[in-house]
Amino acid sequence: MIQFLLNSQIDYARWDACIRNSFNGNIYAYSWYLDIVCPNWNALVEEDYVSVMPLTGRRKLGINYLFQPAFTQQLGVFSVSRLSPQKVDEFLSAIPTSYKFIEINLNKYNSLDSPNFKTKANLTHELDLIASYPALRTHYTVNTLRNITKAVKQKLQVEYKVDPALIIKLFRRNKGKDIKHLKGKEYRQIQQLINHSIAAGCGASWGVFTPKGELCAGAFFVQSHTKVIFLFSATNATAKKNGAMPFLIDHFIKENSQRNLTFDFEGSNDKNLARFYKSFGSKECEYLHLKINRLPFPLKLLKK
Repeated sequence: MIQFLLNSQIDYARWDACIRNSFNGNIYAYSWYLDIVCPNWNALVEEDYVSVMPLTGRRKLGINYLFQPAFTQQLGVFSVSRLSPQKVDEFLSAIPTSYKFIEINLNKYNSLDSPNFKTKANLTHELDLIASYPALRTHYTVNTLRNITKAVKQKLQVEYKVDPALIIKLFRRNKGKDIKHLKGKEYRQIQQLINHSIAAGCGASWGVFTPKGELCAGAFFVQSHTKVIFLFSATNATAKKNGAMPFLIDHFIKENSQRNLTFDFEGSNDKNLARFYKSFGSKECEYLHLKINRLPFPLKLLKK
C-alpha cells in the first residue's frame, strides 16, 4: 500500500535507510539534501519504507504544484528491490490530486509503459572509471587532448579543498549573469549543499589556478552509491583560452581511475555541453521528464 505523508509524518531515519539501500538510490533523495532544496517536501511511501517517492512541492496563487528543485537532476521512485513500470505507474497514480500541476524528473531506473502519463526523455552523460587512466584517455577526442596539452603548457595547477564561496563567486560573475532563474536563494542552496557534503565526507571542491594565482575554473563533486556527480562548475574568460576546465576534469578522471565509480556529468540536453561531455568518452543515458496538468480552465492553457 502506498501512503501519502506530510513532511512532519516522515520517519527520516527510515527514509534515509531506504535511499541508502535502494538499488537506484542517489544523493538527491536523501532527507538532508531535500531539506535544503525544497523545505517541507512531502512523500509517497510504500509499506515499511521499501519504496519511496519524494514530492517536491510549492504553493503559488493558491495552487499546489510539484517542481524539480535546482541542483537536483533526478528524483522519482526509489526502491530496495527492482522496480517494474507497473510499480512506477502505481506511485505516479498515487500523487494526490491536490497537486494541480506536476513537472518533475524521474530517475533513469524509472520506466513507464502506460499511456496515462506524458513524458519526454532527458539526457545525462556518464563515464565508468573502472578502467585504467591510459585506457580511459584513449576515448578522449583530439580537441580535448589538445586543450589539456595547452593547460599543461600554461602551467595551470589543480588545487583541492578550494573555498566553495570562491567558486560560486566565479560563477556569478561569469555565466551566472546570463541565468536569470538563479537568484540569491539558489546560490544559498548550493552553498549549503556543498558545505554539508564536505562535512559529511561525500563532497569535494576543486579549483584550477594560473601561475599568477588566479582562480579561473572550479567544480564541486558529490559522491554516493558508487557515483560521482559533477554538481556545479564555474569558469571565466581566462579558462576559455587556457583549457582549464578540460584540464580539471581530466585531473579528476586520472585521480579516480580504476575505482568502482561512475562519473555523472549531470547533463545535458544542450548540444554544445553534450558534445563537451562526450569528448571525454562518456555515454548518453536517458531519464524521464514527467508533466501532468490538472489546472482548471483557462489556467490549463497557460501550461500546455
